[in-house]
Amino acid sequence: MALRNHHSETYISRPSIPEQPQIQKTVKKHKKLLSKGEKILLICLLAVVTLLAVMIIQTQTAVRSTTTDISQIEKQIDTTSKENTDLSIQVSELSTYDRIWKKAEELGLKLNEQNVKVVPGQ
Repeated sequence: MALRNHHSETYISRPSIPEQPQIQKTVKKHKKLLSKGEKILLICLLAVVTLLAVMIIQTQTAVRSTTTDISQIEKQIDTTSKENTDLSIQVSELSTYDRIWKKAEELGLKLNEQNVKVVPGQ
């Protein structure tokens, strides 16, 4: 390298490398479908819909449970009513005058007209 005049410039030689053309990167910016606010609103909407769906399912479950309980109670009522009817029939059969008189005779009781008191009935 040679230095030239004070006013002259110093050049440093570089090896010549052919410059490669720069490849422009084509970065396509994807347009966002939803903004942040819209995403928050969508999440809130989904949360509300999910909550309502769970509440509906819970209510339906409670209704079915209550319906089952009601049908079981109705069956018990029917059974008790039949038993009551059967018992009423037995009471009316067992409380006939003829049956009571026969039972009294079996036990050794006799009818004494002077000892009979009339009680007003129902």
